[in-house]
Amino acid sequence: QVQLVESGGGLVQAGGSLRLSCVASGRPFSSYAMGWFRQAPGKEREFVAAINWSGGSTYYADSVKGRFTISRDNAKNTVYLQMNSLKPEDMAVYYCAAKPGIVARTSGAYDYWGQGTQVTVSS
Repeated sequence: QVQLVESGGGLVQAGGSLRLSCVASGRPFSSYAMGWFRQAPGKEREFVAAINWSGGSTYYADSVKGRFTISRDNAKNTVYLQMNSLKPEDMAVYYCAAKPGIVARTSGAYDYWGQGTQVTVSS
């Protein structure tokens, strides 16, 4: 079992930055691939970014590529999402997720989820 707790969401103006954090507890963090997903009101949950167990491989949705950076610190059991140049369309609840084994882009592949953190971007 893995417990995930996100933090770092908030209100930011368009063009601004936020850094989300997700702290994991339970099974060894370094054995899990981690992902960030988001869900806006009335929309399906969508993939944002993912990182493999070592941090050596990262993957991004086209909509955030070049603006968002996913990273992890296995010593701190934490995965981060640095979000720069935020746009109103980035506004959503952001979730981190964990899965054993290889990285995936689909939400159904992830076994564990955090409670989410709200990101609001004002235009």
